[in-house]
Amino acid sequence: MFEGLTEEAASEIRQRLDSVRAEGCRIGFAVESGSRAWGFPSPDSDFDCRFVYVRPVRQHLEFRPRRDVIEFPIVGDIDTGGWDLRKALLLALKGNAVIVEWLKSPLVYEEEPDFRDRLSRLLEEIMQPQRVARHYAGLLREHAPERDLKEVKLKRFLYAVRPAVALQWMSDRDFSALPPMNMLECLEGASVPQNVRDEILRLIALKKTSREMGEVSLPSCLRHFVAQTDADYAGLGSRFKADGDDEAARFAAAELFYRLEVERT
Repeated sequence: MFEGLTEEAASEIRQRLDSVRAEGCRIGFAVESGSRAWGFPSPDSDFDCRFVYVRPVRQHLEFRPRRDVIEFPIVGDIDTGGWDLRKALLLALKGNAVIVEWLKSPLVYEEEPDFRDRLSRLLEEIMQPQRVARHYAGLLREHAPERDLKEVKLKRFLYAVRPAVALQWMSDRDFSALPPMNMLECLEGASVPQNVRDEILRLIALKKTSREMGEVSLPSCLRHFVAQTDADYAGLGSRFKADGDDEAARFAAAELFYRLEVERT
């Protein structure tokens, strides 16, 4: 399937996906998320399989509503979970970047022919990059280290660097496009100072040879880049205004897509 995936892990993930289908659900796609897909895995990184599923019409007619997520216990290094398509679309309308990141993942476990293409065309229509930028600004604020910290967990710090780079990539394009999922690809297209770029690449190379929870000393240029980006985009929500008519049109497009996909199941 992809480099680094063991046959044991692949078999376990296949069994889990098969159990979802046994419930009558259709799986649109299943991909790798997390650090492996972002481009900075560790030797002991988990396999984070994420999938989007569609329930059949008959389950929508049940009196007791079903959960909109399917989760499996984390066993060893295998973490598997999925979202109902309805949940994915509702979050996409709000600007949550997760579903578009899954869609862009280069590491695919399985997919239904044409499903990702259909969903991609819809997301281009209904997702507003400005709202996605707010999502990344929130991630940056959540993971940014305190200013006076000299050493941090490498994994957590890269979780702050990733949205900072994504915001710069989007800002370079006037917040009119959605960034790549892979941070190396995103970094390539972002106007980041060369010394900051070099330090990011150094930390990524370090993470690929160290354990998940290893600590690292932060160079001042990188600490400043993350802190300044956090400050620059903290009030991002006030810069963009919603259009009521556009909101209704985007919701209607998502609703139609969802109904058609349910009818296919």
